[in-house]
Amino acid sequence: MPKINKDTTHIVCFSGGHSSALVGIEVARRFGTEKLILLNHDINANVEDTDIKRFKVEVAAHLETPITYANYKGWKKMDQFDVCVKHSAFKIGATSVLCTHRLKTEPFHKWLKENMEPEKNCVIYYGFDKGEKVRIQRRSSILGDMGYQTDYPLALWERTIESTTEIGVEPPLTYGVFRHANCVGCLKAGRQHWYVVYCTRQDLWEKAKAAEEKIDHSILRNKYLEELEPEFARMKAAGVEATEKIPAGTFWAQAKDKVEWEERDNILDFFTPEAIEEDAKPCECVF
Repeated sequence: MPKINKDTTHIVCFSGGHSSALVGIEVARRFGTEKLILLNHDINANVEDTDIKRFKVEVAAHLETPITYANYKGWKKMDQFDVCVKHSAFKIGATSVLCTHRLKTEPFHKWLKENMEPEKNCVIYYGFDKGEKVRIQRRSSILGDMGYQTDYPLALWERTIESTTEIGVEPPLTYGVFRHANCVGCLKAGRQHWYVVYCTRQDLWEKAKAAEEKIDHSILRNKYLEELEPEFARMKAAGVEATEKIPAGTFWAQAKDKVEWEERDNILDFFTPEAIEEDAKPCECVF
């Protein structure tokens, strides 16, 4: 358990998603709001839905606590594709996605250094739940090595709230289609997410294709978006629902049933257990 005293600052990683909002409420109810910080990274409005921005503001207003922003310098003009093109890469090394690092991780560490050092008398809270033990262990280790305490109210505390509707705040409308409240055109997401982008945001689909061409690398593993267009078009014409709310295995089973695929079709690769497992992974876009 974190060591807490009356001077401890409580920093909620306030992403704009429903889970982080619940964490903010739980922390405020337990410790009050005098030392509460709702720390957010504002994302370009082209890819962060306006209803997510509405949600953040309404939750903060309920808690009577202003949102503290730690933003990437060019966030108003640059989305994740612009940032990756600027640095000519989608990833840093083998696994770290560049947009997360530039838009969230670097501003987060900069803010911590400028505001929480040298005492580091704070606890940093995340919205991971009981089913995300690996993420909790990894985040605890990373922040612990930096000298910071972490806590996970949705996984470790006795809950007092399950939905923001209980305080009169509706969750973001994006949850009707997406599993998370991160960027549309998420560079960590799988093929199911990109099918939704293809069907609902052709502007971002085209921008992502252009980014792949400029960087000369694919966003998805082993597949360029342009290669998937004919198959995605057939899925759309066949009435395959553009949603992340259907589990990946069920989604691709429905796609397989609704379209008469041929052996030459790229989409057949999506029906392997490995591909379905890849699609089912969470975005994991944290600070």
